[in-house]
Amino acid sequence: MDPATVSIDQLAVNTIRTLSMDAVQQANSGHPGTPMALAPVTYSLWTKWLRYDPANPDWWNRDRFVLSCGHASMLLYSMLHLANVKKKDGTSAVSLDDIRNFRQLHSPCAGHPEFGEVVGAETTTGPLGQGVANSVGMAIASRWLARRYNLPGATLFDYRVFALCSDGDLMEGISSEAASIAGHLGLGNLCWIYDDNNITIEGNTDLAFSENVRKRFEAMGWATSEVSDANDIDALDREFNKFDQGGDRPLLIVVKSVIGYGAPKKQNTASAHGSPLGDEEIRSAKKNYGWPEDETFLVPPDVMEHFENTIGSRCGEMHSGWQLTMDAFAKSHPGLATELRQMANRELPAATIAAFDAFVPAEKPVATRTSSGKILNSIAPSLPWLLGGSADLAGSNNSIIDDPAAGHMSKSNPGGRNFHFGVREHAMASICNGLSLSNLRSYCATFFVFTDYMRPAIRLSALMHQPVTYILTHDSIGLGEDGPTHQPVEHLAACRAIPNLLVVRPADATETADAWRVAMSQTRRPTALVLTRQNVAANTRAGHGPAGSLENGAYVLWQPEKEFQVILIGTGSEIDICMDAARHLHAAGIHPRVVSMPCWELFDEQTPAYQESVFSQSCENRIAVEAGLAMGWRQYIGSRGVFIGMTGFGASAPSEKLYEHFGITAGKVVEAANKLVQGA
Repeated sequence: MDPATVSIDQLAVNTIRTLSMDAVQQANSGHPGTPMALAPVTYSLWTKWLRYDPANPDWWNRDRFVLSCGHASMLLYSMLHLANVKKKDGTSAVSLDDIRNFRQLHSPCAGHPEFGEVVGAETTTGPLGQGVANSVGMAIASRWLARRYNLPGATLFDYRVFALCSDGDLMEGISSEAASIAGHLGLGNLCWIYDDNNITIEGNTDLAFSENVRKRFEAMGWATSEVSDANDIDALDREFNKFDQGGDRPLLIVVKSVIGYGAPKKQNTASAHGSPLGDEEIRSAKKNYGWPEDETFLVPPDVMEHFENTIGSRCGEMHSGWQLTMDAFAKSHPGLATELRQMANRELPAATIAAFDAFVPAEKPVATRTSSGKILNSIAPSLPWLLGGSADLAGSNNSIIDDPAAGHMSKSNPGGRNFHFGVREHAMASICNGLSLSNLRSYCATFFVFTDYMRPAIRLSALMHQPVTYILTHDSIGLGEDGPTHQPVEHLAACRAIPNLLVVRPADATETADAWRVAMSQTRRPTALVLTRQNVAANTRAGHGPAGSLENGAYVLWQPEKEFQVILIGTGSEIDICMDAARHLHAAGIHPRVVSMPCWELFDEQTPAYQESVFSQSCENRIAVEAGLAMGWRQYIGSRGVFIGMTGFGASAPSEKLYEHFGITAGKVVEAANKLVQGA
């Protein structure tokens, strides 16, 4: 390789390619073909168009780059290394040693980009379609922030969002849901770059994918363009320049590429997608690039200097100018500046805490979905960056912010706080992840049963430690006549199985208020609020049990005698059944303790002493009552305990008839308690 005969552009592109090949080969695992194909695309974007400060990678007004095709992770890691992106301590976010340890334990260079694990990964990608859907949330957030905080002479927010996506991303249904919303909202600050390489793991895309992608996106309100050769940097620059000029529609750039470009035997084949190329093929590819064939992990000094000149200096100046604007804004508008600080730090304003303290729960029977809506509206005025919506069920979910100043999100009103996601549950949840990754406090709402459509995005909010709030109503057979298709029975167990997700099923208005307080206090995990359609009683908290609250996950709700013979444990609407049974047992001379257990995860975090104060090990007579499956309950009721709940799907009938039909009644609890106590 003679640097004098190779342009700096080509030298940089080939550095990206060879780093990617070498890392995958050393790991003996990974996806080399796409980084080899798309090296010119990311090079052009990062060095000329992306507004991103490597020295301050969390700069709020940076452009976002989302590698939605996360299997091509070495493309991102190579860029982060060459751009010399820094961690907060000033060390490299991705060193050459990190790249040498690609896909190894404790290396930030995981198999797919992981948010929070490597500086510069804007979101966790890998499950195809999630990244592009997140990018829609990020683009919405930019416009929302601009509408609220940009003032004459002070432009704080105008960042764009670029997402690099693959055939697989665009095959997944979530991408169509998200693209439809983006087109409807006219997100002119959003650009998806589609790697049209005609290859998937199984072979050529024509095995399963033959649609005209451009026409599909045009039908959804997008602008589209095409670059016929991914190696044509001038053509790429022309398209990025068009986007840079601004517009009122999101842009899809279709880039034709050759997967595994330069590898003589494997380019344009499925084998270049998900397997190392092999030493011989790598040497041949390097020869084609004019690269030293036996050199590995080579980064020419000229390339690092070039990246510093094109990214570091250019974007550092942009960031410095923005910071001056921000400093002046903070002096002239201290209230708005405080909002931004609280938003960035996930702090609750004092007024929001006061609103929780002032909330008076209803004393009459009321559905927890109704209580939830009242609480949402009591805190919303003091928390202006709390925003979200429903998948076409806002009236049923009680998820609308009624304050006229909140407004409704639309193309003409990008500052609205009420979103209308349409019947698009999966994209809704993923977009809320994008909003949360942009520091907004997002929530979304639907029927609990439709978490089936949302689970991948919920899992990722938990994985990324994003405090999204899920309002999930119609939580059991208690919804009644809509029947088993709409009655969740396995969904509590399914959601509780997701690590780092709080699943909270409050029993009444008081617990619902506490549940919202818990959700809003979270900074590193999401919360699922599981709420009833049917009315539930307002419980009187009395007795000799230890002090406790929903914040502890479980607590003694009612215990008329100091001594007790049986523990009745319930969640949500089944607390009414436990209380009714407890009164009957007490009248018959059997002393019960009623435990409300709205959140397993919070209870599991309590001290052993507190857990013992609720579930005394000396009492093995325990009955759990929940209109869901028994899965998971054995850890709390022990081998002797009894579970009263569902064993299969529901049926279509009024709520009270269903509880009787499936044997989830106070009478069944009393019967089980008598057997346990008499058996003791």
